[in-house]
Amino acid sequence: MVHQDQGKLVQVVAANVGLVAPPSGYMLSEENRPTTVAQQAKLVIPIVDVSRLAMPDDVEEAAKLRSALQSWGLFVVTGHGMSKEFLNEILEATRKFFHLPLEEKQKCGNFQNEGYRIDRIDSDEQILDWCDRLWLQLQPEDERRLQFWPHNLYRRSYIICRDLLHEYTLESGRVTMNVLKAMAKLLNREEGFFINMVGERFKSYSRFTYYPPCPRPDLVNGLKPHTDNSVITLILMDKDVGGLHVLKDGHWDVPVLGNDMLVVVGEGMEIVSNAIFKAPWHRVVTSANKERLSLAMFYQPEPERIIGPPGVLVHEKRPAMFKNYLVQTLGDGYWDAFAAGDRTVDFLNVRINAEADTELEGRAVVANN
Repeated sequence: MVHQDQGKLVQVVAANVGLVAPPSGYMLSEENRPTTVAQQAKLVIPIVDVSRLAMPDDVEEAAKLRSALQSWGLFVVTGHGMSKEFLNEILEATRKFFHLPLEEKQKCGNFQNEGYRIDRIDSDEQILDWCDRLWLQLQPEDERRLQFWPHNLYRRSYIICRDLLHEYTLESGRVTMNVLKAMAKLLNREEGFFINMVGERFKSYSRFTYYPPCPRPDLVNGLKPHTDNSVITLILMDKDVGGLHVLKDGHWDVPVLGNDMLVVVGEGMEIVSNAIFKAPWHRVVTSANKERLSLAMFYQPEPERIIGPPGVLVHEKRPAMFKNYLVQTLGDGYWDAFAAGDRTVDFLNVRINAEADTELEGRAVVANN
């Protein structure tokens, strides 16, 4: 039976006076609730200075990147060149958007995977996440659907506007390209190795996410466990409220985060690196009395490209781990996989060598190939 609140924007549900527990459409089974997971450790995830990665002789920073990718599949990025004031402006703009009246936010529309929306509902039994989202395609620039962008508001009043988001798109894209170059160098490849696989007309999307306070955060997912449908994801975290959990060594670890920017390996990178770099499982939990914000930037290859493990990364000791697959098909399948709580490569049967992959788990996977 569909709960009467299922399908409503979560912010509307959370604003219900007297709400003492989330509606049934959001309630996790007992074994999947955050508090039933093994004891969580508060760990500081690795920090990498992206400006130093560009220096050819900075072996120390390259080693930090290698260690971060081996141990976590993500890292805090510094040296990105964006000021705290600029990043705070982005977050405040996001907050102001989600605090607008509902009818103003709904002007951003809901078309396919863009606009102001909640989870796609595939079945009556689907457990929904406790968050609302604003999805926007940013690149290529000539494919932007500006009718979905908050457009009648101004930068200095701290509402998302086109100039502010365009500037952030350029800055975060620059960081992403530098990270891709550094990852290629770790494999002793020329720095354009992964960038060439992405293509000149790569896609980038922004996901502004709002997590309202929840009266029983122990019963819901803010954002369900998942891996990212991207080559690289860049996440701007809430500067005041944590909530990101990362599955590491069989346990959900809680990184200590402040006003941090994260780089996260996506499944696309896992495919084109032949599983040398792996996409980490992560989720978000909610707070009982504080709202939380984040902005994720997803970078994906050109949709008409076919990607797979490149020949130079396939050999006797490391056979091909995935089939070649059309990027558009991977993107379309992601939403079905996400709703099912599965990885896209498993949901679409893209993986072809799971046993070999498991055998290689204990090895130093980021090596000089």
